[in-house]
Amino acid sequence: MGGSMISQRRPASYARLRQVVVVSVVCLALYCFLLVPDHSLDSSRTVPDPFPYHSSSRSQRPSSQQQQQQQQQQQRHPPELLNNRFLTTSQCAAAFPGLTKEIDDVVAKGPFVLPRNSHSGLGPLVARVRGGRLSILSYARRVDLGKDMLQHRSATLHQIAAALLTAPAEEEEPMPDTIFAFNHEDDPVSPSLSYARPADPALNGEAKRVFAIPHFSFWAWPIASVGSFGRAASAIAALESLPSSSSSWSSKTPKAVWRGTTWFNSARAGRMRQDLVVTAKNKPWADVEALHANRSNALAIEDFCRYRYVVHTEGVTYSGRFQYHQLCASVVLSPPIAWMQHLTHLARPAFSHALDGVTRTPPGAAAAAAPPPSSRDSVPYPAPWVREAWPTAYDPRTEANIVFVAPDWSDLEATVAWLERHPAVAEGIARRQRDLFHGGGYFSPAAEMCYWRAALRGWSKVARTDGQGFEDLEEIPWEEFSLKEIHK
Repeated sequence: MGGSMISQRRPASYARLRQVVVVSVVCLALYCFLLVPDHSLDSSRTVPDPFPYHSSSRSQRPSSQQQQQQQQQQQRHPPELLNNRFLTTSQCAAAFPGLTKEIDDVVAKGPFVLPRNSHSGLGPLVARVRGGRLSILSYARRVDLGKDMLQHRSATLHQIAAALLTAPAEEEEPMPDTIFAFNHEDDPVSPSLSYARPADPALNGEAKRVFAIPHFSFWAWPIASVGSFGRAASAIAALESLPSSSSSWSSKTPKAVWRGTTWFNSARAGRMRQDLVVTAKNKPWADVEALHANRSNALAIEDFCRYRYVVHTEGVTYSGRFQYHQLCASVVLSPPIAWMQHLTHLARPAFSHALDGVTRTPPGAAAAAAPPPSSRDSVPYPAPWVREAWPTAYDPRTEANIVFVAPDWSDLEATVAWLERHPAVAEGIARRQRDLFHGGGYFSPAAEMCYWRAALRGWSKVARTDGQGFEDLEEIPWEEFSLKEIHK
């Protein structure tokens, strides 16, 4: 009886086994044909690495730098910390790793002499910190400066005064006494505290002493479409954190956006802004316009974040809008940055020329009439100075938070198309940017005060002022100066 029962079970069990095998084979076939990329099914086909430049640069990156970058990416600070302007030096270092790299690099160059300005106050403003108080020694008169320049100077001096006022009493070492030069023009001056320095190492050699400082907009910037950094940051945060799907990547406008004055170029950049307008004219992937004289087509700075791609252009030197764009969960597309602001070193670029299939087309030329790549790419990109200033190409899939494109915009359209074909990669680049600068708090009030105090401490370590005649200058307390020499 037991044998007959076993013989009855075998046909049923074999039938079930056949069903399992058939279903497995069907699932495997569907996986191969629908989910596995074409090149994975053809072992005879050579598939180029879509990011060939990353692998070589990655091996050269120090492991300590990798760890610091991972730490930057992972940290998410509560508002209570980001608004705390009274952090000690050790607390600043723990909260914002890598914050003071610009300062550390210039301090590492060693001591320098700050000479007294002999041009009747023209040039950088000279100020003194003594006993934690700010006073002014030498400055350009109101009649010698325009309204905008007076505003910039005022805002930065307010920042310095605030950093001194909020220096924590429990700090192991009080703020040092020092005499410093502050340059409120766009072009950096050495030695001084300036808004930016050249990225090209050849223009920032051992003899140069430019301390990059936070932009004046971190205090205030009275332009209707921009405003102070705090206001813009709040507006961008509200836009990027909407409860509906309107803040998601898929709902952002799938275009590259730019507004600006076309004549505002540096000598090195040539006609970069004019070329951008020509390249993007009437293109479905672009919302690029020269700013009208009456500013009727201007966008509020937060509205750039409604687009998937934000085109960034530097001006005569740096661009004050860069840090605003870095708060967006959008991909910033920019020629390689030529001017380093105080936190530009946190940008992790992927290079367009390393993206598989991205080629360059001369501005205004039809794709069909474009010359072959060998002649089209006759203008070197990246230029030798770019390879020196930005030696590391980051993996767009896992590390990059910005994309560098050709300065003549010849691969801008192809880059946008590539990012549209790889939405997960594009969204990752955008998200890492916002996670770092917003979530990591590098543009927060706390980080700003940390940076300012570090800049003054760093300057005091290497600046030599004895015997330069500063003792003969009358000191004007900052509080008095702020009422007399700030506004027109």
